[in-house]
Amino acid sequence: QLRLEIAELMAKAEVADASGEADAQALPKEIARREQLRAKLDAACQRMEEEAKARAEQERADYERRKAVYETRNGAGRPPTPPSDTPPPDQQSNLTDPDSRIMRKSKRSEYRQSYNAQAAVDADGSQLILGRGVSQCASDANELVGAVDAIPSSIGAPSCVLADTGYATGDEVAELERRGMEVLVATRGDVRRKPHDFRPVQEPKPVAEPKLEWLKAMKAKLEGAAARAKYKLRKQTVEPVFGIIKQVLGFRQFLLRGIANVRLEWSLVTLAYNMKRLHRLTATARAA
Repeated sequence: QLRLEIAELMAKAEVADASGEADAQALPKEIARREQLRAKLDAACQRMEEEAKARAEQERADYERRKAVYETRNGAGRPPTPPSDTPPPDQQSNLTDPDSRIMRKSKRSEYRQSYNAQAAVDADGSQLILGRGVSQCASDANELVGAVDAIPSSIGAPSCVLADTGYATGDEVAELERRGMEVLVATRGDVRRKPHDFRPVQEPKPVAEPKLEWLKAMKAKLEGAAARAKYKLRKQTVEPVFGIIKQVLGFRQFLLRGIANVRLEWSLVTLAYNMKRLHRLTATARAA
């Protein structure tokens, strides 16, 4: 379509130039605008093709493993689908910021071009941000280890890690436990009605019991009084931090584009928060 429009505008420009029309100077701008858009689209297509090939290469080892298992079953079950090295028909790429991804905060929120900002916050009382990062994935499922690794080694590794249900991934939890950390992650069946919730009680939906062994173990652990007391610190630790960043510091969206620039911007925002928090903690200590 763009090539057709450019060809039509070129023909009009030649006619206008030959006849000396007054609006002939406006046509080159229209041609240049469409040429720039076509170049962006061509670059987006090439970028999506490269990403599809890289993704297929990463998935090939897992496919070969599942294929070998399938062949041992003498054709029983559904054969694994080989990874495709071409972009799916519904794949999209943002022309303004190709590093961003389409995300939404919840099922009740709208979709936006976004990044996923992460923060590891001290739950021992300081509420300082110890580690931060920015992800291109809308889900937090594979961000737990990365959030812990973002804490500088000079601070030291945490003895206990608290995370909400979005981070409930067996491999991530197992990796941190292998390092000797206690991990408390809410399971999806671990939802309780608040004691002072005066909204009408609706018919409770049946909660499916976890099937994975690690989820069963996590749910049983969180039923203990000690683990429950620790996990209560999560909400009063990290949620106020994001609230202060949004409401007090006024930071509600990234102003830069590109994953590298956005990570730098998030570093500056978390640094500003820590400076403000340290000033408050110092003033409180002096007053005491």
